[in-house]
Amino acid sequence: MAADAASSPHVPSPVPGGGAGPPSAGASLTGVDAVPAPRTRAASRLAAVVERSAGREETARVADADGMLAAAAATGGHRRQGVDVRSVVALGGDLVVVVAAALAVELHSLMAVLTAALLVFARTTLGLYQRRLGLSVLDEFPRAVQSTVLTLGVASISVVLWGSSQLLAPTTLFLTLFLAASTALRVGLYAGLRARFRRDPATRRRTLVLGAGAVGRELVAAMQKHPERGLLPVGYIDGRSRSRGLDRDVPVLMEDEARLHEALDNHRVDTVVVAYSSQPEAEVVDSVIVAASHGCEVLVVPRLFELQHDGQDVESLCGTPLVRLRTDVMSSPTWMVKRLVDRGLALLAIVVLAPVLLGVAVAVAVDSGRPVLFRQERVGLWSRPITVLKFRSMRPATEEESRTNWNIAKDSRLSPIGRFLRKSSLDELPQLFNILRGDMSLVGPRPERPTFVRQFSRDHTRYWARHRVPVGLTGWSQVNGLRGDTSIQDRARYDNYYIANWSLWLDAKIVLLTLREVFRGGGA
Repeated sequence: MAADAASSPHVPSPVPGGGAGPPSAGASLTGVDAVPAPRTRAASRLAAVVERSAGREETARVADADGMLAAAAATGGHRRQGVDVRSVVALGGDLVVVVAAALAVELHSLMAVLTAALLVFARTTLGLYQRRLGLSVLDEFPRAVQSTVLTLGVASISVVLWGSSQLLAPTTLFLTLFLAASTALRVGLYAGLRARFRRDPATRRRTLVLGAGAVGRELVAAMQKHPERGLLPVGYIDGRSRSRGLDRDVPVLMEDEARLHEALDNHRVDTVVVAYSSQPEAEVVDSVIVAASHGCEVLVVPRLFELQHDGQDVESLCGTPLVRLRTDVMSSPTWMVKRLVDRGLALLAIVVLAPVLLGVAVAVAVDSGRPVLFRQERVGLWSRPITVLKFRSMRPATEEESRTNWNIAKDSRLSPIGRFLRKSSLDELPQLFNILRGDMSLVGPRPERPTFVRQFSRDHTRYWARHRVPVGLTGWSQVNGLRGDTSIQDRARYDNYYIANWSLWLDAKIVLLTLREVFRGGGA
């Protein structure tokens, strides 16, 4: 965890395992070298050209990827995916059928509400309301039956425990009627959507294909031949494209995937399909992250796709499987739950810990005077600056020192109280107010100072991608021992793993592991 002050400006010392070392050539460590407001696309491209001319292609690639993420932030940050008509209508139709079936069998009102809630939850979990390319009731029917059986099983146990076994028969009839009526409703719904996609190209999702090789061309031909799948190809991006064999109506828009953000904006792209591209795989991963930051859905042709099994997150386009990546965690309905829980728990913690907060404030004031709070600029969501609060454990000599000194854990100016605050992590408690006002989350990548974000984004693969979600009071890398002078590359890897695998349970797990570390005295 980064420090709040130190004796003299210096950079991270080399550490085993790839930790931060001396700054790379051209990386400034002055206090004013903060990550600014998101760069314009032109500035991003110019920076990349300058870097390449100096012979630092890898640095230029990372800097340009950082610029692409900043370009997404410049338009207001996160551009949400459009509403999926199929999902909304399917859910709305099921709710209507629930009411009609409950009235038809005269099911007890409380039992009807509980059963309906279980049913919708089961169907949501099994993916019956998620976006799909294939509008087929036959494909969905096994999962529809599975959700009905699961609901019936839970409902049966509930009525037995409730002591109202007479409700079992009407509940069974209710679910049977629901399954039949819902299936019939979807037959009509899907027929109407397929006809709509065929009739009006504007209703289809504008699709960009990464890779103009044989697989990419076959996918575009399938989209054109089967418009009922709801995809409208607008172009390719491929660094080694050949115009021969390509459809004139679907051109190669660009040959540089580092400029993907331009194509996404200029052509109002909704979906990105990753076919076999000529670009290195690391650059393809960067492209997927940028596409997700623009709110696009991402479908990927897997390696050895001829052996790929069907699944809930696997689409099929004329025999070619497409894996739907869950790259946009902030658009998930459960993310709203996370934000509500963040603020609720932060408020509760402030109230419960008020005596501790007051006691620490008094101790700091007596030990080293005022102010008791230390304010420091850090980098938050979409590389935007935030002001992080901490209890002051020492007094920096200058403002520049607080911006550029990496770690103060062994600084001789730390008083016994300051050392105890850092070891117990009590100095971090004021960040509960950051969480309450929405600058931070309870769990997320730890915020870093602008100077080091700029340096680490240049020196470490995909460090810039950590800023796709709000920063946190604790995080996956911290509970795995990556605090203080530890590998920056490992931190970036752990943080990006957290984003790709985020769930409410993973957040809960990290909080529990954090409490364990605090009680062990393993703070930063």
